[in-house]
Amino acid sequence: MTLLVSCSKDNSAPRGKADGTQELITKLDVAKMLSCLPMEQDHLNEVHGAATASSDNGYDEEYMMKDLLESPGAGVGDDAGTRAATRAKYSSPLRGLIQEYLSQHGTPVTRSGEMDVQTYLDALASSGMQIYWPYSEQWDGETYPLITFDPGYGAESNYGYLLSMGEDGKLKVDSVYVDENLAKTRPVWVVNSNDDSAYTPLELSIDNSSGPLSHSSGNLGVAERKASGMKNLYLKSFTMLRNYDSWFAGASEFWVKCGSVSGFKASIETDLDRYTPSITDMVIVVKRKDMGKSVPFQAILATDFTSQMDKIAFLITEDDGGKSTNWNCSAVVKVNSKSYGFEMSIPYRQNDDIVWRGQLSAKYFNSSPEVTGRFGDVAVTFALE
Repeated sequence: MTLLVSCSKDNSAPRGKADGTQELITKLDVAKMLSCLPMEQDHLNEVHGAATASSDNGYDEEYMMKDLLESPGAGVGDDAGTRAATRAKYSSPLRGLIQEYLSQHGTPVTRSGEMDVQTYLDALASSGMQIYWPYSEQWDGETYPLITFDPGYGAESNYGYLLSMGEDGKLKVDSVYVDENLAKTRPVWVVNSNDDSAYTPLELSIDNSSGPLSHSSGNLGVAERKASGMKNLYLKSFTMLRNYDSWFAGASEFWVKCGSVSGFKASIETDLDRYTPSITDMVIVVKRKDMGKSVPFQAILATDFTSQMDKIAFLITEDDGGKSTNWNCSAVVKVNSKSYGFEMSIPYRQNDDIVWRGQLSAKYFNSSPEVTGRFGDVAVTFALE
């Protein structure tokens, strides 16, 4: 192995994006900086604790730069009380090493001149970057990480910076080749971009004592709903059959969207004006290690599902960003054996992978107490209850 990183001020020309605009902070810059920090075990514990907290909260194993700089040790999804308690655990957090490094070695040079340290830190906090620690549950609590970054373009390998303690007690940095197989056998930190912190994963929407919290259970009580023939349509489990992104990008974020007409009980055509369609959506975060595993849920897709509800609109996308666009579709109901469509527009983003979209019939849901279907490269189990 040969020494790759020079932990000194870099006055090389700034890198630009493909569209010619200036990229002030790059994932490479951040990975290089992290590899130059004289980290101790407490700093590794800080990153591991944050990644574990994020994972426990239903997100990926991630530690956002915003939290690293403003709320050390906090995981994505932590509440204010948890964040305060976590901050108190670390007397010398990683952010102090970053501030000291920038004060000594300077910040990246831009066309408008060198940024001062605080400006750089503010930009880093708002950049959406993070440390992603795949397979962090396997960490032995001692081994220093290999630090790399997401090179983009769907790449599955990259070079990285291997941190280790030399015989002289100083941290050494060597260059190594990194792929997912290596990440499964030793700790690897990946500097990538956060894609899910703005959303509440489905796991956070479920309270085992009282059922789903984020979706309405309808206006009727359980006994009234049964007496009226109304049921709720549940998503009972979700299985990802392949990873949709490069391993550098981390988990897959699936948006599940359902369009229907709740509580539809029209007896004549003019009653149609009393009803409007509704769209339920939720995000499901599936870690790479959970590929092929059936993850149980108890989430309501449609409330007050009646015998006159004939077809619902169903869409699954894997979130990849881009401008908002829409799928124009319809939910179908029946009045006196005639079918009527309620037109609706379900939003998604233009770069999203469309896993599956189409209509699902009431006959399909009524065919068994629980039904499981393959929808592209995911499998979903439903139940009408």
